[in-house]
Amino acid sequence: MPDVTDLQNYVDGTWVHPRSTGRLEVFDPSDGSVIAHVPRSNAEDVDIAVRAAHKAFLKWRDVPISDRARTMLAFRHLLDEHAEELARSITREQGKTLEESRGSVFRAIEATDVAASAPTTMQGYFSEDVAPGIDTTLIRQPVGVVAGITPFNFPVMIPLWMAPFAIVCGNTFILKPSERDPLSPSLFPPLFEKAGFPPGVFNLVHGDVDAVNAVLTHPGIEAVSFVGSAPTAKHVYTTAAAHGKRVQALAGAKNFMIVMPDAELTRTVSAIISSGCGMAGERCLAGSVVVAVEPGGDRIVNALAEAVRNLVVGPASDAKTEMGPVIRPENRERILKWIAEGKTAGATEVARSNVPDSKGFFVPAVLLDHIRPEWPIAQEEIFGPVLLVIRVGSLNEGLEVANRSRFGNAASIFTSSGAAAREFTHRIEAGMLGINIGVPAPVAPFPFAGWKGSFFGDLHATGRDGIEFYTHKKVVTSRWF
Repeated sequence: MPDVTDLQNYVDGTWVHPRSTGRLEVFDPSDGSVIAHVPRSNAEDVDIAVRAAHKAFLKWRDVPISDRARTMLAFRHLLDEHAEELARSITREQGKTLEESRGSVFRAIEATDVAASAPTTMQGYFSEDVAPGIDTTLIRQPVGVVAGITPFNFPVMIPLWMAPFAIVCGNTFILKPSERDPLSPSLFPPLFEKAGFPPGVFNLVHGDVDAVNAVLTHPGIEAVSFVGSAPTAKHVYTTAAAHGKRVQALAGAKNFMIVMPDAELTRTVSAIISSGCGMAGERCLAGSVVVAVEPGGDRIVNALAEAVRNLVVGPASDAKTEMGPVIRPENRERILKWIAEGKTAGATEVARSNVPDSKGFFVPAVLLDHIRPEWPIAQEEIFGPVLLVIRVGSLNEGLEVANRSRFGNAASIFTSSGAAAREFTHRIEAGMLGINIGVPAPVAPFPFAGWKGSFFGDLHATGRDGIEFYTHKKVVTSRWF
């Protein structure tokens, strides 16, 4: 890559300069340097992409599903060949470690594998003789031009939760990636081309709020997939739905991890640190609240404190680094403000990690004990490497604390008791659960199933929900004379 890249949009199989002249800077979070300029596309730029995608849709929808699946498998193999290039690009512009980047690329490839099974998962069903001489058939058909609006924390994985499912179902796709790390998604178009997808099937439009609002209101876009913060998810859902679109909007989280006194200590601590501090806490499945069931509170807090103090924070590309920077200086300031507010409210800072002397956007991992469930810091998403400890007297009390949250993305329990794990599974109000697992991310054949304020919509991303979201159902009742 050149030192500073000037990005363009990709429409109808061609790189194009947007009509808008606005630009934003893209940084390397590890050292603060500018590595790219990204266009701030406007409504006209979105309209150009929609027109190209609609033109391509009229032909792509008639391509046999087996051919679409074979082309998707070709794309999947190209992802495999370019996995290391994608991972290194993520590390450079997003700030997660190379190991974390490789893991996210693997999950992207996994989603593409599942999408390529559409000849099976897109099947309808049939009933003979629902009445004398009358049969009924259900078939699935693509919805048209669809769009994905994706976040900064997974610039490769989340777009590939969307585009492969949409495209293999016969739709055409417009990606509006995060303006904070747009270089990695810009590596997709040559791979789609080489795999054999026709021009206009996959399109890429850069930008920020103006581009997003243009996507949400454009009459030519039939469905919108979104992942991001809770306030933005609500805006996306209400605006797009008001304009007649099908919407899935994956939102924020406050994920609780209940630690029972009988939890296996070493692996529990490792899982909690990985969950709360991996990717500097900038992921919606980060476990941020440790609910310590007494009499095990001191035991788990002391062990977590040692792990936090020993955590190696540094440049994302350094092989010794265990936690890289956050994406922007404003994210760092917000996280530090939350830490200060928690301590002012009465929390005890038990431990914090090192922070390198660097121009990068680094924050320390911090462990705060004696948090009260009603405090704002225990209710709002921090999106940073801050572990909060709430002490409770029983599993029942821990479940009540967790279930008071307005979010319901994920939750975990650490225990050696099958009875406790079953009670947790039955009663917790969250969509993705871990039993002795810190990041309960479903594999791609299953849906990313957030609950409550963590999701707006009806059909989730990936799995069979992904196929359902990107297809219309038709029910045909027939009689022949």
